Amino acid sequence: MRRLRPVLLLVLVAVPAAPAVAQTPPPAAPVKAKIALDLQKVGFLDRAVAFTGKAFRVRGTIAPFVAGQRVRIRLYRGKNVLVDKTKAIRPSESGDVGLFVADLKSRFSGRMRVGVTHVATDAMGYSHRRSPAVSVIGRTIAPGQSGHSVKVVQGLLRDKGYVVGRFGLFDARTARAVHAFRKMTSMARTYDANMPMLRRLVDGGGRFAVRYPNKGRHVEADLTHQVLALIDGRKVLRLYPTSSGTAATPTVLGSWRVYRKDLGTNSLGMVHSSYFIRGYAIHGFASVPAYPASHGCLRVPVPDAYSIFRWVQTSDWVSTYYRDSKPRSVKVRADAGP
Repeated sequence: MRRLRPVLLLVLVAVPAAPAVAQTPPPAAPVKAKIALDLQKVGFLDRAVAFTGKAFRVRGTIAPFVAGQRVRIRLYRGKNVLVDKTKAIRPSESGDVGLFVADLKSRFSGRMRVGVTHVATDAMGYSHRRSPAVSVIGRTIAPGQSGHSVKVVQGLLRDKGYVVGRFGLFDARTARAVHAFRKMTSMARTYDANMPMLRRLVDGGGRFAVRYPNKGRHVEADLTHQVLALIDGRKVLRLYPTSSGTAATPTVLGSWRVYRKDLGTNSLGMVHSSYFIRGYAIHGFASVPAYPASHGCLRVPVPDAYSIFRWVQTSDWVSTYYRDSKPRSVKVRADAGP
């Protein structure tokens, strides 16, 4: 008789499902603030320049605006923090953007940057923005001085075409550039780089307006301001102080081409002469005062004479005029001299 195998029976019993538990969404991450900065009271040029002991200003916006926002504003020179202040954010008229403003100043000269940090809140996250560089310079620059302030001033002069000397040193050639700038801006015709002169420079003054761009490579002598410009089209390449003819022996007015060049010093003391009509020439001379003093020629300082002589070519135009008046008629004399 066959033995039966046991059979295992599985009985499945349905168990009610546990009720679902509602999931709480994680808190939203704080929004990162967008910071925009604007430097003010730093001149009107591509270079931002301020003065020691004089405040300049940083204005900024924070987007979006949230109540309770603050920013931390620091002025850096290298890694050193010179100023550290915190400002509350106020809403704009529309209410969607926050605004702040701070005045900063340093008693040190040097290359500075402004760092603005948004202090994190529950709604707004951390954010940081740095400004473009600000060059802080001294309020006066003395002959023989060297360093950062001198470099900045030389750069600003050179941008306008003034011929400066050894970079970083207030030498005699840089002093002549200051002198020419003062002439162009109708300031006292001295060699002082004081606060009024530096402020005028930083604010964009002293540019030479080319009168005859169609003459290509040429020379213009502005007898009103007593400066000589070497020009290529509309671009002023170099600007020098000059001394033109006196009222008794005036410089001839008009445009002429250079017809002769004499290297060296002649018996009249004229150094490296470029003649543009009869005896009228551009030349170096021992005395180049701030006022018209020649017998009709265009005197330039002797240290600058050779570089001018080399730049001016035979057949280049030389134009002489008074900037602030209608063209005048001046008789061409055969005996014009230094």
